[in-house]
This record gives sequence, structure tokens and C-alpha cells, in this order.
Amino acid sequence: MNTKLVKIEDTKQIKDEELAEAAQILRDGGLVAFPTETVYGLGANALDEAAAKKIYAAKGRPSDNPLIAHISCLEELKPLVAYIPEAGRKLAEAYWPGPLTMVFPKSDIVPYGTTGGLDTVAVRMPSDPVANRLIKLAGVPVAAPSANTSGRPSPTTAQHVWQDMEGKIEMILDGGPVGIGVESTIVDVSGDVPTLLRPGAITMEMLRETVGRVEIDPAIQAPPSADLRPKAPGMKYRHYAPHADLQLVEGETDKVVETINALVKEKLAEGKKVGVICTDETKDRFPQGEVRSVGLRAKEETIAHNLFAVLREFDDLDVDCIYSESFSKDHLGQAIMNRLTKAAGYHVLKV
Repeated sequence: MNTKLVKIEDTKQIKDEELAEAAQILRDGGLVAFPTETVYGLGANALDEAAAKKIYAAKGRPSDNPLIAHISCLEELKPLVAYIPEAGRKLAEAYWPGPLTMVFPKSDIVPYGTTGGLDTVAVRMPSDPVANRLIKLAGVPVAAPSANTSGRPSPTTAQHVWQDMEGKIEMILDGGPVGIGVESTIVDVSGDVPTLLRPGAITMEMLRETVGRVEIDPAIQAPPSADLRPKAPGMKYRHYAPHADLQLVEGETDKVVETINALVKEKLAEGKKVGVICTDETKDRFPQGEVRSVGLRAKEETIAHNLFAVLREFDDLDVDCIYSESFSKDHLGQAIMNRLTKAAGYHVLKV
């Protein structure tokens, strides 16, 4: 299959004709990768079970890992869900369009091939102008996980998508680098108490401010059990991982820097190529290895924005192992640590 790459010239003044072919591909059951405000998504008609299967095939994604259905406006939610709980209504009013996915009881028109066999459906309304307009033009809800090979770091540029999906899908829409850089927050509103299934830019603090009590799914905080049936993407399987072994080092900053430098020295002596993930505040304290800053601790949004690109850069550099500083577990830091911990396979060294 030849994959067509289409550059959107001005994302602030999108011309419908730029998106017309992509919208037709989606209506016809094909696959289109497109930018969102979080990461690039790999889209197919969410109501077409055969199209959903193509997503799983292109990504190499386990079939019990549910997909998120993307809509362009609130009116498009009602046909997809059995009902809208009060917590879901409040969260939609506060954070849609934006980087929030909610899990609702599904309606009969949503196929089990989209939901991973579940009686619930995950839905999001992206604020990215390319994504939102594409969904509107397609006229169908668009199932769209991240547009990468399953398990790899999520794509934050069209070039990342090309690396993983060239020859596997019909089209990639290049809308430039994404804004946020980590996937959407996922909240299950199908039960009595809203439950956080995946942290993101809509933080736990923001959720509780809007709806009060919000629980945290245990799968966020510890390795999932083998028999877990995931209610949302990213809960069960290894995600976001570079090719090299990644280890997080957690503790007081001076001790973390000292420990990482000792580990790097040891691995270099063994002839290994070593990567270091740090911040602007500490990058000058690492004299050896391939050192990459993900941003400023004082501005967590810069870390979220750069994280996956740095992990992919280490793949390009073909490093053997990576050591990373740890980050705050509050606010956006919860999402950053969630992605890093999963990428590291829960290998965390406390010092």
C-alpha cells in the first residue's frame, strides 16, 4: 500500500478541500493518521467493525485493547451511548473539546470490535482544528488510538507516524508537532463514582474540582495482573517503550544525579551505549552518555511535550540502556510518571 502524506499548510485556516480525501477514506473504511492536541491518532470509522480491525492489524495491537471514538461536537455523543451520567455531563461542559476521554455505557450501534468486547465505549472530542474538522467532514465517529506500532512511544509529529505506519495505511495528515504530547486523560463515568483510568493533561486535581469524588484505578499505580480486562487504552500492555532498557531513578535530586552518573560510567565501561533523560536544571551535571533534556521541571508541560520525542530519539541513536530522572506525581507529573513507569516496565530504582 502506498501511504499518502498530506501537509496542512495553515492549521488556523483549514480548507475543507485539504481534508476531503481523508474524510472519504474514513467513510470508505480506510485508515488515516491525523494530529490531535495530545498525540497523532490513527483513525477509522468507529461504527465499522472491519475498519476497526484494520487499526489493530496496522498497529499490531491486542484485540482486547479498546479504541477511543472521537467526535466533533456534543450532539454526536448521544447516538454512541446508552445514557449520559451526571458526572459525564459536568466533565463534558468543563473540558470538551479537549484532552479528556470518558467511558460511557455503549449504545447498540457501537460494535464490540471498537470497544474491545466491552459494553462501554470511550469517547473524546478533540480540540485540535485538523482533527475536529476531519471528524465533522467524515460524518462518522472516528476510532483513533495513537498512530504508532503498539508498545512504542506515541507519535508527536507526522514523521514519527511515517516511521511506524508508512505502507500500512492510506494517508497521513501532517499538521505539525502536537501541543500537549501525552495522551488524553481517561475517566470512567459508567459507574457510581468516576474513576481515573489514565492520567493526562486534565489532572486529578481538575477532575475533583469539577465533580468532587474521583477514584483511581489500581492499574495506574502498579503492574497490571495478567487477567486484567482493560477498560481503556494503556492499562494492560507494555506501552510507550523505547527499544532500549529504561530504568527510572527516584529520590532527592543530588542523589539521583550521583546514582545515574555511576550507572552510566559502569555501563560505558562494559562497552554499552547509554542514554540519560534529565531536565534543563540538571543537564550540565551529566558529563557522560547521550544526555537529553525533556524540559523544565518548573514547566511540566514542556516535559510532557518532549517526552515521547526524546524516547524515539534514543531509538534512532540505538542506545543499549537509558536512565531517567523521576518527576513529581502531582498535577501533570502524574501523567508523565505514568508514561515513564510503563515505558520502563515498572523498573524504578529508589535512592
